[in-house]
Amino acid sequence: MSLRSHILALSSFIGLCASIPAASAQEVVQPLPSGYTDGESLTGEGGLPFSSYLQVLAARARAEGVSQNTISAMTAGLTPNSRVVSLDRAQPAGPPGSGFSPLAPYIATHVDRNRIAGGKRVFESAADTARQVERQYGVPAQVVIAIWGHETNYGSYKGDFDLARSLATLAWEGRRRELFAAEFIDLLKIADTGFSRDTLKGSWAGAFGNPQFLPSVYLRLAVDGDGDGRKDIWNSRADTLHSIANYFRDAGWRTGEPWGVAAQLPSGFNVDAYKGKIQSPVCPRVHERHSQWKTVREWKQLGVTPLAAIGDDVMASLFQPDGPGTKSWLLTGNYRVILEYNCSNYYAMSVGLLADEIAK
Repeated sequence: MSLRSHILALSSFIGLCASIPAASAQEVVQPLPSGYTDGESLTGEGGLPFSSYLQVLAARARAEGVSQNTISAMTAGLTPNSRVVSLDRAQPAGPPGSGFSPLAPYIATHVDRNRIAGGKRVFESAADTARQVERQYGVPAQVVIAIWGHETNYGSYKGDFDLARSLATLAWEGRRRELFAAEFIDLLKIADTGFSRDTLKGSWAGAFGNPQFLPSVYLRLAVDGDGDGRKDIWNSRADTLHSIANYFRDAGWRTGEPWGVAAQLPSGFNVDAYKGKIQSPVCPRVHERHSQWKTVREWKQLGVTPLAAIGDDVMASLFQPDGPGTKSWLLTGNYRVILEYNCSNYYAMSVGLLADEIAK
């Protein structure tokens, strides 16, 4: 599975088995939250209890080259985490066309004074690294720093869930089994490079470190930015910035283009007349309010006025986050790259606006 399809599968919704020593008493299956009587699986693949399903994962890890020492260390005492199951099943999902919350309250809490100031401090204190990242990857340093600020508030909170337990639980629970089983195996591969289980902590959904990478993303795109031989996205500022920039370059960031600019529409402009006609196969709710793609020159000919510098030949879509008659934006392909990181208009808009503030 490609990185992009992998990430988008996480934001939307194992046949290998071999015998290993019997599960210890610590691996007794814990009760799941009450109320799940709607037919969803309460056991793993083929009705396996958790301890037996761990044997499936362990066999797969061995087959993919993970050492037995790492497998033993990462699975010792694992039990399913009922809180992780509850959080996963509580994820919101509205149908296309249902209501949208206003953007302003989200921006107020994610592009606030403290986060802007924190981003400026990172930019100033890591200026040499920031400029190196810009030159090497073609991604503006302020965008990279804004991702870090948005994900973990510049490393102040990176999550404290045991990643092995969370990912094993999500794989066993079964809603997105193959996806999370693969992430669990990749986590063990990371551990096999020398990172301890105590270090491998993060979000309930398996993301970790300053940029909140999934294990598969780490293995593919994490970078040793400081040259110490380790890709330490938990503690190394250089590794963090290089890794985020590498992600954006891989996702297709276009050097020299902004992510988007505010725009003024002429009186009576009918935004619906330029509604996109192709439904996105992924995250349709995110894209359904974006217009057709046109060059900035074509938008200008229709009376749309960009309120910041943007090239006439740049392709852009028109977007009004809060609906007709509200503030408008011309969004470039680089906005879609931000969506690759987290497929949410609230997220992408707040990252772009935070980056703009950091750069001032």
